[in-house]
Amino acid sequence: MEYVKSEIISLKNSSEFNEKWLQARIEDDPSILGLGELEFRDTEKILVGGGRLDTILYDPEYQKRYEVEIQLGKTDESHIIRTIEYWDLERKRNPQYEHCAVIVAEDITSRFLNVISLFNGFIPLIAIQVKAVKVGDTISLFFTKILDEAKFDLLEEDSLSEPTDKAYWEKRATKETLKLTEKFLKNLSDSTSEYNLKYNKHYIGLEKNNIANNFISFIPRKNLVILNIKLEKTDEIDELIENSDLDTLTYDKQWKQYRLRLKESDLSSNIEIIQQLVTQAKSDYRS
Repeated sequence: MEYVKSEIISLKNSSEFNEKWLQARIEDDPSILGLGELEFRDTEKILVGGGRLDTILYDPEYQKRYEVEIQLGKTDESHIIRTIEYWDLERKRNPQYEHCAVIVAEDITSRFLNVISLFNGFIPLIAIQVKAVKVGDTISLFFTKILDEAKFDLLEEDSLSEPTDKAYWEKRATKETLKLTEKFLKNLSDSTSEYNLKYNKHYIGLEKNNIANNFISFIPRKNLVILNIKLEKTDEIDELIENSDLDTLTYDKQWKQYRLRLKESDLSSNIEIIQQLVTQAKSDYRS
């Protein structure tokens, strides 16, 4: 293996690789931050009272939003305050979501960590240090989490239904999990036999005669498929799921749906329970 000398460059002092360039890289591929399979939701959002929030990212699996602020060079007090202020405005404006403030900077100083420690974990904030490394004629970015957040209970998700297509989801997830989604739809007995998949930007729902009917919806990921089933939370359903080996996520209180993480083996080991839940959801949805 050949050794190639690299060079750390300052984005703040670069005329070519500026803050907008870094922001675009994060929005093109949010996974580079190391926070999981996040989705890009909004950029340069104008907030009530003034200011622009750089980027909003979203985790559909754990139903969580990240308010991301980017600073080139060292962190400073004004940027810390702005990051927390934007987070606070967003959580007050959308209290149905869980929110986390994220600051991305080239240099996370010890003074920054001292200031944040004063909040004693009351503010969920993640600090990520980014380094730009030049190797020959190429540039790469390395992100290191310097400060992790305090953990809070999961809350809720977004329901935007901007239409897309199958190709969009094959790129966003994988062809394999798209095929798995189709298999589950096919194996949900008579409950879904008259429906087709409807590809939206943030989830895959159902349609019949071009009319949406989302008593269930799917979110394919890289290695599994999340199935949302619209049902009121009851002890009976809880017990049914707990007595199975289904992999569950937190119940979605706002949209009133159970959430299951499905894999190929569930087609044989848990399909009857899933069919039962979907049939009940379809019946309740019509009521």
